[in-house]
Amino acid sequence: MKYKIHTSKDGKDIVTTELVVHSFRVADAEDPDIYAGEPLWEWQQTEAGKWVMENAVEKPSWHRNLDHRTYGYQYQIRARLTPEQITYFKLKFQ
Repeated sequence: MKYKIHTSKDGKDIVTTELVVHSFRVADAEDPDIYAGEPLWEWQQTEAGKWVMENAVEKPSWHRNLDHRTYGYQYQIRARLTPEQITYFKLKFQ
């Protein structure tokens, strides 16, 4: 895991790491990002999605990777969280 140090609003250093908090597949399409919009939005409306959006140190990001087995695409939502937040997320949502 790669760790990064952030400075909080109160001036304390916070150690964070990036975690894949959600993933999904999209079939082969001319513009797969258009088809990824709905699953991304639906995830943001879940309890886990809302928690991540509110608690992540930085705004979560999504990443598209080619899935060679299905000729489609694998999407990941990644969030930068503290070790305590990662523990909470994994116990509650995974």
